[in-house]
Amino acid sequence: MKVSGFTFVRNAIKYDYPVVEAILSILPICDEVVVAVGNSDDDTLSLMKSIVSDKIKIIETIWDDSLREGGRVLAEETDKAFAAIAKDADWAFYIQGDEIIHEKYHPAIRKAMQENLLNKKIDGLLFNYEHFYGSYDYVGESYRWYRREIRIIRNNPDIFSYRDAQGFRKKPNDKLTVKLIDAYVYHYGWVKEPKAMQGKQESFNKYWHDDQWMEKNVAKRNEFDYSGIDALRKFTGTHPAVMQARIDRINWKFDFDLSQNKFKVKDKVKRLIEKLTGWRPGEYKNYKLR
Repeated sequence: MKVSGFTFVRNAIKYDYPVVEAILSILPICDEVVVAVGNSDDDTLSLMKSIVSDKIKIIETIWDDSLREGGRVLAEETDKAFAAIAKDADWAFYIQGDEIIHEKYHPAIRKAMQENLLNKKIDGLLFNYEHFYGSYDYVGESYRWYRREIRIIRNNPDIFSYRDAQGFRKKPNDKLTVKLIDAYVYHYGWVKEPKAMQGKQESFNKYWHDDQWMEKNVAKRNEFDYSGIDALRKFTGTHPAVMQARIDRINWKFDFDLSQNKFKVKDKVKRLIEKLTGWRPGEYKNYKLR
């Protein structure tokens, strides 16, 4: 069984992406990792070249900054990286620049890939998510956060990155048939030093919206305001080993009063139903679970 990892990145230093940690977190279970490095305003390319591993394969790309609707350029960059993986790879492990896999899940991931290797009805593997917010101590608890997403796909040229690169589909536009596995992706996209977080918001929203929308909806400030959140819970687990040095360098403080969690009535009903049945009403699913 051969496994290729793939990801894309741009301005990783400028916006403080833990992309090195993301790559290192999947490297032990991949035979190679393709990194599509976009034209950057910082030294992201050198950062990627500094990763000491003969498994790393770097391709340089140019982002189409005119694509400002629905995050389409992110999907294009994902597809570029996917197209560059080894032709004889069985599985392709996708990781975004702010997503990390805890090493404790490596055995379950390997097992799931092996068990489904010959079952061609399975297009990919579905992961659970933990979305960290504000600091490494809190995770999102409300329904604004997606619960699951596809992160391992079969090496099939008919599969493509969908919309804003959150998930995948298969030509012509079919949802993938997937298996849910006992593993989590730790998403750290909302844990950054407040100045870097503000910069990310001002930059990344340009890939979804025009200047008029940006002017109206993205506040101009020096630091991101983390207080505008509805509901969090305390994280009681351990973080991936590759994240420890970054966590030790944290230079800001974020505290949240869990008693201030704000759930709408409909969300309270959803939580009760999910607790009793395991079903989440109204959940968006860009996949077919098998």
